[in-house]
Amino acid sequence: MASSSTVNYQSSDAAAAAEIDWVGIFGGYSDVSLEMEKGSGVSEGATMAMGDYNYQNDTHVHVHGGKNKGKMAMAKRGAIPRVAFQTRSAEDVLDDGYRWRKYGQKAVKHSTHPRSYYRCTHHTCNVKKQIQRHSKDPTIVVTTYEGIHNHPSEKLMETLTPLLKQLQFLSGI
Repeated sequence: MASSSTVNYQSSDAAAAAEIDWVGIFGGYSDVSLEMEKGSGVSEGATMAMGDYNYQNDTHVHVHGGKNKGKMAMAKRGAIPRVAFQTRSAEDVLDDGYRWRKYGQKAVKHSTHPRSYYRCTHHTCNVKKQIQRHSKDPTIVVTTYEGIHNHPSEKLMETLTPLLKQLQFLSGI
């Protein structure tokens, strides 16, 4: 089950408002969970905190867990979770709300389409992603994320900034 947070905000308690974990509430992603089909490695009812990106119905999710393919990758301490999304799209790079820096590209065996490598540009975040076209169906883009963002989505924060400023203003009354 994805993490959820409840905020009880009282305007008279400004000190408590300063201690609210806004990153955890608005995209800190401390808890990622997937409902897995037994042994298949494919999730149809995946529930993930992936920013404000709205995944389409034709998106498939795969979790790479090594030997234990039917179990979540984060079961081992220190294991970096890898999640792959297969999305039917004409664009190679899909907007997921984060900013990325391309650091490499290479040819893939048995495929005419290259694989591109990206890192999240946030200074404390070590999330990487790989993007490539499916070798058998070029209309499908396979995006593999490695790691979990430790900061909110850029687009989410752009949307919430006016609301947060209004909350700060109202708390001063």
